[in-house]
This record gives sequence, C-alpha cells and structure tokens, in this order.
Amino acid sequence: MNLDALEAIDVHAHVEVDDDGHLSLPKAHVEASAKYFAADHRAPTLAETAAYYRERRMAAVVFTVDAESATGHRAISNEWIAATAAEHSDVLIPFASVDPAKGQAGARLFRSLVERDGMRGIKFHPSLQGFAPNDRSAYPLLEVAAELGVPALFHTGQTGIGAGLPGGGGVRLGLSNPMLVDDVAVDFPDLTIILAHPSFPWQDEALAVATHKPDVYIDLSGWSPKYFPPLLVRYANTLLQDKVLFGSDYPVITPDRWLADFAGVEVKEHVRPKILKDNAVRALGLDRKESR
Repeated sequence: MNLDALEAIDVHAHVEVDDDGHLSLPKAHVEASAKYFAADHRAPTLAETAAYYRERRMAAVVFTVDAESATGHRAISNEWIAATAAEHSDVLIPFASVDPAKGQAGARLFRSLVERDGMRGIKFHPSLQGFAPNDRSAYPLLEVAAELGVPALFHTGQTGIGAGLPGGGGVRLGLSNPMLVDDVAVDFPDLTIILAHPSFPWQDEALAVATHKPDVYIDLSGWSPKYFPPLLVRYANTLLQDKVLFGSDYPVITPDRWLADFAGVEVKEHVRPKILKDNAVRALGLDRKESR
C-alpha cells in the first residue's frame, strides 16, 4: 500500500456478501438497514469494493459482523475476506469479526487470522452480537488484539440494523453506549480503540471517553456530515483533531456522498487532512506496518 498515493482512508466499510451470494446478516436485517438509510440495497462484491476505492485513490478498512450466536445466521468467512483483501492490498485493509460467544476458541481463531491471514484489527457490534463491551465476554479477543498490537473497532450508538422490525430484530441499543467501552480502555491501556459513528444518543459520552483515554479514537461513519452535532465538530477542530477519523459506512453511505457533505462542514483546513487520512495512518499502525 502506497500511503503517499492515497487521498483518504475510509475506516468503516462493510462486506455484505461473499462470492457465493451469502449475505453478512439475515435478509430482513439488511433490508431494514437499507430502508433506515434511505438507500437501495447495495451489496457489492469485495472485488467491486476494491475497484470503487482504487478509482478514488482511497483505501478502506473492510469487515463483516459475526453475530451467529445472537442471530443464528452464519457469518461471512473471515478467511475469505482476508484472502480477497490480500489480492487488493493496495486499497483494502481487512479487519476480522469473531463472535465473543466463541470464547477461547474464538480468541485462538482471531490470533490465527492476524498472524497467518494478515487481518489488521477486529470489529465488534455489541448491540447485534448481544454483549456489553465491559461484561468480559470479549476479553479473550481483546487480549489477543492488545498483545498483537492491532486495533479494536466498536459500533456505538443507534443502528439501522433491525430498525423498524418487531422488537428491533432483537438488537439492544443500550449495549452500544460508548461509556461501556471506557472500561475496556481502562483494562487494556495499550489497546487502540475506535468508537464507530457519531454515538447518538450518547455523543457527549463518546467525546468524554476519547478525550480522557489517549488511545481511543472516533470514526465519523454512518451519518451524513451535514447532520453532525455542533459539539462533535467543535471537538474535531480542537481537542480531538488528532483522534477523529473518516468513515463512511459503505455501501449504505458512500464516500462520494459523505465527502460531498463533509466539504460543507466548518472544519479547519489544517484539520481536514488529519481526519481524511493522517489520523487513520497512526490509529491503524500503517506507518509502522508499511515501513517493514
């Protein structure tokens, strides 16, 4: 990956389908998410995703969500994501997703995914996977992440997954309060943590955690920038200018749409490149990995 050739790094892009047509989540959940974002149900292949980002001189962190114990739905293969991303390593940065319910077996799998298959982080979705970040069920996975020096990305705030379904499709919003991740930051002080999304309705909590804990970042995915809370923009311009990351939530929100709206946000000119690329290079450890 030629970092100098990249104009931006999107730290939040979903793999929604594999080459056999298997969806990442139950069909009803995927359709509910598309409806929530007022987007057509788009499920590009991973190769198509790579082509999309390559055309725009961007890189993307790509992942699925393994929520098999909560949903009964088989996850997309981490090994397949890693192998396909390796074919497009100029633009794709693969993160693993392992259901915390898999315990120590899941931790052994995650170690293998990093050491053997080249995964560069791990993605959690507490509301969908049905765990609280501080209930210790994910700690075997987090111990591996901390030991191997790869970041953990946590969904925070509301989600479009399951929105409008009876009972929200079983998705419990309270599990994605970013304050629950504060305990993780205390217990794993050397672990890089990314809080995904403007954390509605807990934006203040997310800002507090990211301000207080030195290795906690915030990605700006899942919202059009024109709807960012003013306090988030203020912190991005000041206290958190080195800890806020560009993320789109592709494919439901595309980088094209996100960047067009971001152009209208009052972000200081010297901060804008930090958000779009520089902060991600540091948070993802790309400056260290690419120099090996």
